[in-house]
Amino acid sequence: FFLELSDRASLPAESTGATLSPLPMPDEPEAAAPAGEAGLSKNEQKRRAKQEAQAKAKAEKAAAKAAADAAKPKPAAAAQEEEEEEQDPTKYFENRLTFVNGVKEKGANPYPHKFQTSMQLPDYVAKYESIGSGEMSADGGVGLAGRIATKRAGGKGLVFFDVVGDGAKVQVFASADKFSAYAGLEKDEKAARFSALMSTLKRGDIVGVRGTPGKTKRGELSLFPTEMLLLTPCLHMLPKVPPGSSGLADKETRYRQRYLDLIMNPTTRSTFITRTRAINFLRRFLDMHGFLEVETPMMNAIPGGATARPFITKHNDLNLDMYMRIAPELYLKMLVVGGLDRVYEIGRLFRNEGMDLTHNPEFTTCEFYWAYADYEDLIKFTEELLSQMVLNICGGYKVKLHLEAKLGEPAKELEIDFTPPFRRIPMISGLEEKLGVKIPLPLESDETNAFLKGLCAEHGVECKPPLTTYRLLDKLVGEFLESQCLHPTFITDHPKIMSPLAKDHRSKPGLTERFELFANYHEMCNAYTELNDPVEQRARFAAQAKDKAAGDDEAMFVDDGFITALEYGLPPTAGGGMGIDRL
Repeated sequence: FFLELSDRASLPAESTGATLSPLPMPDEPEAAAPAGEAGLSKNEQKRRAKQEAQAKAKAEKAAAKAAADAAKPKPAAAAQEEEEEEQDPTKYFENRLTFVNGVKEKGANPYPHKFQTSMQLPDYVAKYESIGSGEMSADGGVGLAGRIATKRAGGKGLVFFDVVGDGAKVQVFASADKFSAYAGLEKDEKAARFSALMSTLKRGDIVGVRGTPGKTKRGELSLFPTEMLLLTPCLHMLPKVPPGSSGLADKETRYRQRYLDLIMNPTTRSTFITRTRAINFLRRFLDMHGFLEVETPMMNAIPGGATARPFITKHNDLNLDMYMRIAPELYLKMLVVGGLDRVYEIGRLFRNEGMDLTHNPEFTTCEFYWAYADYEDLIKFTEELLSQMVLNICGGYKVKLHLEAKLGEPAKELEIDFTPPFRRIPMISGLEEKLGVKIPLPLESDETNAFLKGLCAEHGVECKPPLTTYRLLDKLVGEFLESQCLHPTFITDHPKIMSPLAKDHRSKPGLTERFELFANYHEMCNAYTELNDPVEQRARFAAQAKDKAAGDDEAMFVDDGFITALEYGLPPTAGGGMGIDRL
């Protein structure tokens, strides 16, 4: 008997063939033991039967308890809250509007002018986080304000709120016994008034709370209020977060109603903060290196400084069509001509082009110009600027990028390394090496254009008309070079036909001293040694005009005013532009 048990115990459970069968009913004949149990003694069979009976009794007891809990009537306040949360959003809005109008009819103001707060929520958390569990602070009358994120009934005369603001959360432990306005009232009257007040406070409302800081016995930092005041009612029902989700996921709602995105998704607030910190760092960095911040016109008679399709607007008083600026470059270089040797501008640009996740018709850039420098100086300057910015904001040179998960797939994480120096890829030689070809020279020739058309066709690279050499090269570079640029990478030495404002390369005919910085496979920065020869600049503009006549509506206009400025003398200068949104 013991030998048999020890042998069976050494096998995996599924190998024994033993199964637990339900006990026979009293009026049924006992079923024969399963084949796997045939060799067990009667004592072992009885022991197993007893275990099964105990397990069944335990399960039945748990099921009975769950059914009893479900059958218990919920507190009236909790039941009302659940019912309202299940209402049709239109009905919910109507009910809230009726409530607000009712308050006004009684002569009260549902939108008070002011509530005196003692501190912001993050300061409250920092100051009182060290309080021990179950302890109260000696400070009284501490005032906080914020939006109700959650509301939970905790029994008669007790309601819990989570109030959020400035990226922090504080629990409000509301007890009828603590409210100073109800002191001296009979118990039932106190409970009725407290319940009436609590029923007016809904998820999404902005409230003012005054009371004593402390922690619950479970260690939850809370404010134990003696006063609560509705400051701004939220008339609409906040979106419900699906189980397992961390916030509002619907893109349509998030992008069209950014305020809801901010209310429901804490990470969106973090993005706003990071953007501001990046701009502040960029401004400080340039200021410390002697650059002067300036502002240039938003509306131009001629859209210059970039190859892009402009927005057109109307100046009614002058009866003149104007263009929203596509770049501030030409104005900034005019300032360098005037003797401002280091200038920069952070501002909005407008380009009437396609939209996707990395292209927006209006976006923010920083452009800066540096007299007596060249593109090699700018490469080092850009490496220092970005690596120090990432180190300052993220605490290290490496940034983790969390990609949005596709349906049925786990979320992906990318790590981007901003440790200097950054990798460099010369554009033409890099493309030739990647494709195993030799691109014919000169690049302006019809032979080169035909060769590039053939390359695009061979590799399935689509380029929409007009099929200029510029556009064909741009598509090939995007497909085969930019796709290698997860980590910060400089693509350098662009052809002259792609760079109408850049200076010729000192040692590579047909190319310019230009670079674009890519990271996460997208362009982050564009810079070059500036062309300062007015005769050559006019010839470049004329070539652009030829492309525009061929149907390329992104080609540049001829800007005679800028050429005149160059004729007064632009010192050797380097300049660059950086997209803030992508950064």
